[in-house]
Amino acid sequence: MKKIGAVIKKHLLTGISYMIPLIVAAGLSIALAQIFGGIDVDENKGTIPYYLYQIGNWGMSLVVPLISAAIALSIADRPGLAPGLVIGLIANEIDSGFIGGLIGGFLVGYIVLAIKKYIKVPKSMSGLMPIMIIPVLTTVISGLLMLTVIGMPISALQDTLINFLKSMNGSSNFAMGSVLGAMASFDFGGPINKTMSLFSDGLLVDGIYGPEAVKIIGSMVPPFGIGLSCLLARNKYTKTEKEALKAAVPMGIFMITEGVIPIAARDLVRVVVSCSFGSAIAGGMSLTLGVGSTIPHGGLLITPLVTHPLYFLLCLGVGTAITGVTLAIWKPIVTEDENVDDEEDGTATDELDNIDFKVGQ
Repeated sequence: MKKIGAVIKKHLLTGISYMIPLIVAAGLSIALAQIFGGIDVDENKGTIPYYLYQIGNWGMSLVVPLISAAIALSIADRPGLAPGLVIGLIANEIDSGFIGGLIGGFLVGYIVLAIKKYIKVPKSMSGLMPIMIIPVLTTVISGLLMLTVIGMPISALQDTLINFLKSMNGSSNFAMGSVLGAMASFDFGGPINKTMSLFSDGLLVDGIYGPEAVKIIGSMVPPFGIGLSCLLARNKYTKTEKEALKAAVPMGIFMITEGVIPIAARDLVRVVVSCSFGSAIAGGMSLTLGVGSTIPHGGLLITPLVTHPLYFLLCLGVGTAITGVTLAIWKPIVTEDENVDDEEDGTATDELDNIDFKVGQ
């Protein structure tokens, strides 16, 4: 069992090593756009900040396909790459987000291995296996599984959550704010976050501004909270995680939560629970204190424009402190072996590229 866990972790870390540069490049493009173009940068068409914003958004849309393809590549080598990209795109389309991409990557990788093992073709057709037979069969099988088996429960979950939130409207502000806050940070920009965002945007149209503030606070708590926990307990983070935080925390200023995905993927339960707990308390406080926002995006940039800006900062600070302290206490100390393994996974791609280049010569 321990061996299986080590193999899964290896493939997961390979996917993360591919994903980090994309998240940093896309996230900072959005941040730069908002710095130079303001919080309404997406409305200023034809300007350089607008183009930066578009570049960043398009880049973020590739995160799930990339990690899906990278995991499939790690498991099954090059025949898994193309189907992995397709399944990652499907995961985006059916709103299964980051978790769907992870599942899709493993699904593709092991389907490729099964096809290699059990499907035999004449020797004259063996050249077609890696370029046609394996990619086509894998894409069809895993695509159908994603659309029928994985997509349906996720869609049902979203419908349940939306109906639950609507039924809570008008009940305890703290309870509702806590649920919304936890959802805002639960999957770091994934389908649950998007569901909460859609609900908040719908209320904004009706002149209800509290949930928008909760969304903004909940989206910033994970990068700030994890960054704080690293400051409090540096020996509980690997060198790679510390480097990732150098980009994730600044991205958090602009309400870009995806920068913490590489860190969350290594310790999913502790990070998700800690971030959701901190965001839940912050969200409950925010709605109770009457904090509101007429602007759906912008992170800390919109602080002067929200209702009760000091309360807004107070709630963000409380959520950050709760997340940071919880993680600092709960996370295990990183061993030297984990640091070494982390560095090796980060350089594996470069080594593979060098080998391929020499063979090609």
